[in-house]
Amino acid sequence: QAQLVESGGGSVQAGGSLRLSCVASGRIRGVNTMGWYRQAPGKQRDLVASFTRDGNINYADSVKDRFTISRNRARDTYYLQMNSLKPEDTAVYYCRSIFAGAEYWGQGTQVTVSS
Repeated sequence: QAQLVESGGGSVQAGGSLRLSCVASGRIRGVNTMGWYRQAPGKQRDLVASFTRDGNINYADSVKDRFTISRNRARDTYYLQMNSLKPEDTAVYYCRSIFAGAEYWGQGTQVTVSS
């Protein structure tokens, strides 16, 4: 069964750092197309960072130079290193993968940044 499980969220003060992890299992292990998204209360879910099918990396303008997406293929784990966090980064963060025309989402992990 395909599954994505996020972890690493929490509460930090502005300027702090967090590292989110997303473990892939089942048929979506090793999939290239994977991304991190976030959704703040009352807002739509937006892309934060992603690996494309051809191996490129995309970042939202709001997180460039602060967030870094990476992966450990041996562990089927994807990471989002978040530095210099701001209150506006507060949201539920989700990982998403696409395989064989279907998309898969994790359950989300809450990130709260206080000023």
